[in-house]
This record gives sequence, C-alpha cells and structure tokens, in this order.
Amino acid sequence: MTDSGAAGSWRDTDLPTAERVADLMARMSLREKVAQMYGAWLNVDDTAGEVAPHQNDQAPDPIDWPELIRHGLGQVTRVYGSAPVEPSAGARRVADLQRQIVAAGRFGIPAIVHEECLTGLAAWKAPIFPAPLSWGASFDPRLVERMGAHIGATMRRLGIHQGLAPVLDVTRDLRWGRVEETISEDPYLVGTIGAAYVRGLQSAGVIATLKHFVGYSSSRAGRNLAPVSAGPREVADVLLPPFEMALRAGARSVMNNYTDIDGVPVAADASLLTEVLRERLGFDGTVVSDYFAIAFLETLHGVAADRGEAAVTALRAGIDIELPGVNCYGGPLLKALEAGDVDEALVDRAVERILRQKCELGLLDAAWEPDPEYLTAAGPAAELDDAEARELARTLAERSVVLLRNSSALPLRPGTRLAVVGPGAGGPESLFGCYSFPRHVGVHHPALELGVAAPSIVDALRADFEVEYELGCPALGGDDEGIAAAARAAAGADVCVAVLGDLAGLFGLGTSGEGCDAGDLRLPGRQEELLEALLATGTPVVLVVLAGRPYELSRQVDRLAAAVCAFFPGEEGATALAGVLTGRVNPSGRLPVGFPAAGASQPSTYLAAKLGRRNEVSNVDPSQLFPFGHGLSYADATWGAVTLHSTDGWATDGEVELTVPLSNETDRDVSTVVQVYAHDPVASVARPVQFLVAAPRVDLAPGESRTLVITLHADLLSYTGRDGRRVVEPGDVELLVARSSTDTHTALRVPMVGPSRQVGAARRLHPTVTLLP
Repeated sequence: MTDSGAAGSWRDTDLPTAERVADLMARMSLREKVAQMYGAWLNVDDTAGEVAPHQNDQAPDPIDWPELIRHGLGQVTRVYGSAPVEPSAGARRVADLQRQIVAAGRFGIPAIVHEECLTGLAAWKAPIFPAPLSWGASFDPRLVERMGAHIGATMRRLGIHQGLAPVLDVTRDLRWGRVEETISEDPYLVGTIGAAYVRGLQSAGVIATLKHFVGYSSSRAGRNLAPVSAGPREVADVLLPPFEMALRAGARSVMNNYTDIDGVPVAADASLLTEVLRERLGFDGTVVSDYFAIAFLETLHGVAADRGEAAVTALRAGIDIELPGVNCYGGPLLKALEAGDVDEALVDRAVERILRQKCELGLLDAAWEPDPEYLTAAGPAAELDDAEARELARTLAERSVVLLRNSSALPLRPGTRLAVVGPGAGGPESLFGCYSFPRHVGVHHPALELGVAAPSIVDALRADFEVEYELGCPALGGDDEGIAAAARAAAGADVCVAVLGDLAGLFGLGTSGEGCDAGDLRLPGRQEELLEALLATGTPVVLVVLAGRPYELSRQVDRLAAAVCAFFPGEEGATALAGVLTGRVNPSGRLPVGFPAAGASQPSTYLAAKLGRRNEVSNVDPSQLFPFGHGLSYADATWGAVTLHSTDGWATDGEVELTVPLSNETDRDVSTVVQVYAHDPVASVARPVQFLVAAPRVDLAPGESRTLVITLHADLLSYTGRDGRRVVEPGDVELLVARSSTDTHTALRVPMVGPSRQVGAARRLHPTVTLLP
C-alpha cells in the first residue's frame, strides 16, 4: 500500500481508461483486489422459495457486512428483485448501501448493482414485457431494441448498472423448462433478436450479460443442468453464433453455462471461457459466474475437492466475478494465493477487467453520486409502468401472436356468445414468464398486489362480447366436475375460446420455467382431457395456447375451428390476444419454434440434417405440425416474382442479391416476414437441410407496394469443416425464399464459385436489407 488511496490519477477523467485502471491497481493490496471479485446478496427473502438452483444449501456464508466491505466490494445482488420492495425504497436502499461501501474502503469504489431483466426489470411495479419466445415470434429486432432501451433506462434511473439478460441459448429440446427464456430454435434469429436487445439495453448505459455461455439448452433429455453431449461442430455452428452476434453488438458481460460439455463443466473450461470467448472472439469485458456455479464445481460436478480448488479452477478458466455472493472467491481464494496454488497474475487479469468496467460506468469518477436518479423524480416521472412502457408491451405482444390455424372462425363476429374456459383465461398469471417478478418472487407472497395493471383474457373479451367463464381445470390437477362445467358452458355458447397451456414457475412450482422440465409434450395435467370434452360438445372451439413451449396438438388440430399461440405475452398480452380474436389486430407473428407433430416425446427442431428428418429407415416421424416460421394472417402481402442478381455465380468471397416485390392489395395494414433459407446439397460434413440466413419483416399500408432487396454474403453459408475450421466451399447452393420453413415461395439454385475459403470471427454475420419504393 503506497497511500491512503482516495487521491490519484485514477480519478482523472481526462486520462484513458487503461491508465486510470493501472494507476488504481498499483495502489491496491491483494486483499482489496480480491474484494472486487465477488458480490453480496443481502436481502434474500427467507420466507420465500428458491429463485436460484440450490439456493438454500449453497447460500453464501452469513455476512458480517462491515467486515465484508472493509476492503471494497465488486457487486451488490438484486436489491429490487429478491423480495417485494417499493421502487423508492429500493432506490434509497441502493444509495445507502453504496454510501456504506464507499465509506468503508480506502479507495471509495462503489459496487456494480445487478438485477434480472429478461421480461423487463424483475422488480415490483416495473413493466412486464413479453417473454423472449415472443421476441422471436415478432421477427422484429427494431421493436425488441426499443424495448431493451426502455428497460435499460428504467434500470439506470434506479441505480442499477448491469442486467442479467439476454438468454442466447438456442432451443434444442422443447421439454427443457427454460425454453420460454430462449428466443428461437434457429441461431440466426436468436442472434439477430438478442443483439438488438443488447444494443437497446446498453444504449441506456446498462451492461448486458449474455447467458448462458455456452450449450446450456442442449442438456440431455431437456433436463435442467443435465450433462451436454454436443460435439464441437454443433457448438461452433449452432450454439456459438448468437453469442458472436451479440458480442459484435457490443455486449460487455458474459455469464457461464452451468452444465458440463462432454464431461468438462463450462465454469472450469478455459478452452471456452478464454480461448474461444476472448482469444478467438475478442471479448474484453467481464465473465460473471451464474449463481453458485463456482461452488457447484465442488458440490455438483465433483471436479474440485473444496471451495479453494473450485475458486482456483474457475479463475484459471476465466471467470472474473463470483455471483450472487462470496462462497469461493473470498477466504478460500486468498488461502490458495497464500499457498502459491494460483498465480496472482490471474487475480490482476480479472480485476483489471472489473475496474475497467467500473471506470466505463463512471463509478471511478470523483463526481459520482450514490443517489439514483429515481429519487429526484416526481409525479409521473417516478412511475415505472408508464404509458410508453405499456405501448411497447402491447405492440410487441400484438406482433408476436401467431395464428396457427383458421377455418373462418376468426375474427370472431360481433354478437357472438362466448364460453371462455381454461386455466389461462381467468387471471393474469398465465401471461407472465418465470423471470417476471410476479412468477419469480411475487408467487411466494400471495397477499401481494400484482403491482401493474394486467387484464385477464376474460376481462379483455368482455369489452366486446357476452362471456360465460369456467375454469375447467387448473394448469395441473383439477376434477371431473370442473371439466363438466366447462363443457356445459361451451355447449350453450356460439363459440368456445379455450385458453390452455402453462403456468410459469421455478423448480417444480410451474409447468414451464427454470427447473420445470416436461416428461413429454402433451398439454400439462388434465388440459387435453378438457379440450376433448369441449370438442365433444360440437360448439366451434378456438384454442389459445398461452405457454412457454409448443405442445403436441396432433390429436385435436383437425377438429379445432382455429388455433392461436402466444408465448407469455406480458402485461398487455390479454389485450393483444383480444385484438387478434376480434380482428382489431391483424395477426403477423411467426413461430420461432415449431410445434411437434404426433409423438409427444419428439423434441426435434427444424434445424436437422437429412437423416434427422422423416426418412425410410425409422418409423418415427419428427416433422413439425406447425413448422418453424409458420404464421397466418387475416390479410397478407402479395409476393411477386423473386429475382436473383448473379452474373457468373456466387463467389466464395462475394455477394448475391435477391429482390422481392411486395404489395398490399387489401384494405388494412399488413406485415409480412420474408424468410430466406439456404440449402447446401453437397458439403464435406452432414449439414442441416436448410437454415435461415435472412428474415426481414416488412409493413405495408393498404395499396402500398415496395421492393425488398436482400444482399447475402457468402460468409453466411460458412460452416465448420472436417478439420475444425470454418470454411466457405464452392458448389451449388439453393436459396429458398419462403413464408415458413416448409412453405417455399421461390427456390433459386446458384453455383458458388471460386476456391474454398477459410473464415473466422470477423466474417459477415448478417445480410444487408434495403426497402425500395
């Protein structure tokens, strides 16, 4: 220690960040450096259930707060998102904690405050936006970016610096409980939408955290935290690209995947966290542990004998910060350093990244103030769930509703007498994902008000129709009388709207969500039985699937008058669904994940090689009932003849251009998604039959015509070859301009010419899209 610490060139905002951080680190003791490498979870609600895996047995040791902060502190965990707290009280708590942290340490360095923000900030009275599967269903990155910016602005006002989102895991098995948190089964769509969220959130000065690097969604049999058997090619070509896109968008933090891949836990894997993430992809931000992931190296994975070895293993692998609190990176790590079991240079490596991030956030500036902006707001400015938030939530919900099937039953005609039944109809609970505050924390506080206005589907439909409501059965359980009562209501109505699907929760307290995996893909509980009873009445049944994953509907689909799907559409979800059912809203969502056909334990996605699809050597057909990209509308654009502009083929280092004339010949606004898939008939490895390379959404007013121009670079067709290197190879390719993965409008074959070409992390990741008059 060279001085008292408070003064120094590290406070000089005119100096480059690197110089400021170097000056500060030169003044810090080893103990002070280590204190920057963990968080503190102070207000865990002892009366509530678990909100993180093994929370009760892995919770950090009892906290002696004055002693903990004596040398500084890296992060503060979930002041707003651990228990119900008024926003103003939470902001005062943040300010008070920061003042204590600053006063306790020699250098007066504030902590980074982090929160969950997957469906909006997970705090009481904060707006609840649609879940990520709805982002994917919207195919609308600009709208998702706007939502991210609003979430970030809310967090910044409250003194929050880092958000633990987005989830960039590619859906691989529909039985996995966390499918609702994913964006899609297609890596291009995941990356495009996820990168938009990152740009939005970080535009407000809040750090986005990419989750869960990498492979979490590929756990065996869709079981949470189960081992992953993905090979290096699947990791490189399916699971990594969304992270590459989001890193290219500027993401400043990454969170590790809990699972092991081929026996090596990611939290212990330097080949992924350092070689791939940093050396190959060029990431220079922070890597934070998923909650308790470092301790899990000892307790769940059995690759460390104690907390000290777990700390050393994770630090060597590349994890900079232990969350949510200090289990391993405190005393156990210090003992390992004293014993010479780990090089102090690894601590310096982590702390330099942490302090650089704090410097970028303004936390090292002498002018930094602890009071969040929210405390100075008054009147409407202090309201979190404001008009702008609700407009964004409603628009995203409307653009993500997918019309799966319609035999002229929709839109509902004025004067129709409705029976509205099912576990998702009568209350707002089924509108929210598992990382929304009501389903994540509020569920453990049954007397707590919801905190935001969220009408039920029954309420939303009663504004237009005479409605008789019956529960039928809850998401799980129920009795014969409840089902019989629902059938009687349906028999007496002109149309029955059945709202079936999921109730989000955590660790078995729901039918969807973290730790709520499915043994098969039938509708949960007695809901299929309820649906059969409704169909037996002869009344036309409109099915609304309100869920966190697709379900297998093959036994009922041909008897449905119509089917609509919404993936936990948030606080304005019921309003959006009522708009679609009445026809006020022209449905335009497209499926980001396909619905399975017959075979309720077939979790396949469309992204499969030839032998992964229907064939003559297996009696099991994995085809999708409603395929990826599918979605109907009441009125749609007319697509003209597609033109491929290529004179001498497609160079392996060049571009081709597609033009698609689009016109709206209807009397209402339309929105269409032009999906472009690539098909590589002959490659050096078995490749997916088709994969998405572009999917622009185009809005057209009545009578409007535009020409869509899509420019594709050859890099978009690159893949990992036999030698493990990414390559673009010559040969014929086929471009499919399509309305869905099975509904091709135009197929165009083009020869790719020139030498085989290796590409790397700097390759093109997106097409160029232009809309001409």
